[in-house]
Amino acid sequence: MNFAKKSLGQNFLIDKNIIKKILNLVSIKNKNIIEIGPGRGALTEEILNHQPKTLILVEKDSHLANKLIEKYKNNKIIKIFNTDILKFDIEKFTKLNTNIFGNLPYNISSQILVKILKYKNWPPKFDNLIFMFQKELGEKIISSYPSKNYGRLSIISNYRLNVIRKFLISPNSFFPKPKVNSMVVHFQPKKSDLLDISKILKLEKITNILFSNKRKMINKNIQKILTLNEINSISDLKMNLRPSEIKPEIYYKIAELFKIN
Repeated sequence: MNFAKKSLGQNFLIDKNIIKKILNLVSIKNKNIIEIGPGRGALTEEILNHQPKTLILVEKDSHLANKLIEKYKNNKIIKIFNTDILKFDIEKFTKLNTNIFGNLPYNISSQILVKILKYKNWPPKFDNLIFMFQKELGEKIISSYPSKNYGRLSIISNYRLNVIRKFLISPNSFFPKPKVNSMVVHFQPKKSDLLDISKILKLEKITNILFSNKRKMINKNIQKILTLNEINSISDLKMNLRPSEIKPEIYYKIAELFKIN
């Protein structure tokens, strides 16, 4: 049995019922599939049982990647990349009718999600995005306004993605067992072609500035972003609000006016 590497945030999914539950969220037959972090290939095996058109595996761990390469060397529909997903041009390999799966390392899961959100071409070619997060992070990503978990990640994610469904997974479904519960979230891209990447970059900057003092009123920090005239042009933007009291739609209006230096 392979030992999981803490440095790579590895927790291998071993519960076959959960694996089937994840894959039953979407249609796989004759679809193009990308799997991020296949690890030992438990999800991979079940994906193949559903007869995809193509399957791309992106695995950073050289030992695990080599095992997968050896195991599937005669399977013509599989391409395996032994590389860091954060350095991999995933958009380049995303074809029409693609579903993307990822049992993500907890330590970089938010970075992977933001990488997907930064696809240059939108709407993207993928139809479904199914990611597993640490429960606490998942709640921050999918939270709506107003709620205690509403913040930077939910504002940025909501700009380009719709949450379709979610469910929790206990630590008993993994080896080694993580100390926290996990959450599977099924996203679909919003189809508007007006959701340009420049606004995502602006939202990152804006939310970083405002949420750096999330318990304080925005009156000082908002002036690092907009002029007083611009602030006054947004009717629902009040200087005495706190970052968590501002609706996503207002953040998107701020992003339209904000000029990145």
